[in-house]
Amino acid sequence: MNKIALFTLALASTGVLFFSCNSGKTKELDKKNNAIALPIYSIDTSSANTIKDYIGTIEGKVNVEIRPQVEGILEEIYVDEGDFVKADQKLFKINASAYDEILNNMVATENVAKAKLQNARLEVERLRPLVENEVISEVRLKSAQSEYDVAKASLQQASAAVRSADIDKQFTTIKAPVSGYIGRIPKRVGNLVTKNDSQSLTVLSDVQEVYVYFSMSESDFLYFTKKQAKQDQQDESYKSDGKIRKLAFPEVSLVLADGEAYSQKGRVDAVNGQVNRTTGAISLRATFPNTENILRTGSTGTLKFVETQKGVIQIPQVSTSELQDKTFVYVVDNKNTVHRRSIKIEGKSNSNYIISEGLAVGDRILMSGFDKISEGATIIPINKTQ
Repeated sequence: MNKIALFTLALASTGVLFFSCNSGKTKELDKKNNAIALPIYSIDTSSANTIKDYIGTIEGKVNVEIRPQVEGILEEIYVDEGDFVKADQKLFKINASAYDEILNNMVATENVAKAKLQNARLEVERLRPLVENEVISEVRLKSAQSEYDVAKASLQQASAAVRSADIDKQFTTIKAPVSGYIGRIPKRVGNLVTKNDSQSLTVLSDVQEVYVYFSMSESDFLYFTKKQAKQDQQDESYKSDGKIRKLAFPEVSLVLADGEAYSQKGRVDAVNGQVNRTTGAISLRATFPNTENILRTGSTGTLKFVETQKGVIQIPQVSTSELQDKTFVYVVDNKNTVHRRSIKIEGKSNSNYIISEGLAVGDRILMSGFDKISEGATIIPINKTQ
């Protein structure tokens, strides 16, 4: 091959090599030129306030149904609905004339029994010396003693009837067993009242302290249970005595029906022993002081449990997407390439999710623009803070 041919071949090879290198650089530039700028969020740990809400029903700590113990015509109503009454204060009066007569008859029967007992005693005392002097047989004395015992028992029976009649008469005046507020009074003066009435005369509520009953899902209850178990294992005194501790819930706030927060905090002091099989929930009770008499039986409110968790990973809720029952984020690697990753959410804190699995400190995630990218796409990151 002559020199001219060799030169031509070398020149052609150089051209091909130059074109190949230039083509690779062009593709890389095109890829960068096609990248779009999107905001990202850098993962770090922080403190989070989690809030769990539950609807509750308010009841007075003491709710007493006031019912008549005797039958009769309602003669007096001494109180009005909503009144505050003190223990032993008069509430209602049932006509007592029939019970007065019954008591009078029982007293008369008792007096007759007393007289018979006196006669029987005198007879025994009369016969005893005659028997001792063998004037009459001992059988006469035993017979008189037996009659005396019968008269004594009859008097006891008559006295019991008097006391029973007196109790019935006292029941015609109905008094407050505890201090509290009067509820609705469905009966009116002149109505017949009996022990078997379907409705009570009223309900008396002591609301110096109130109970708020609410239900918690089984998963939430397990969360508090496991948290308590973890605390117990870290407690040296628990390890030493081995006693089972009562579940310690955080202080609870109450938001009233008008949207305002109740001024005093409450505490959970009772937990139902079983989970409702139908609803999958467990019933609990929180107690609140009611010194200002704002809360009333039958009212409703929203209970709020607020917890502060330190050193947790939080991400904005807007940075997540959902597919079926899974939650995903787009993670940006050190080459600014995005990859979709599944995460596990433990709870919420304001507008953030608390993450338990799937992310680590230092990871970067997209905050928006999910519809503009796909798996493996390259972006131009714009750093954002919460």
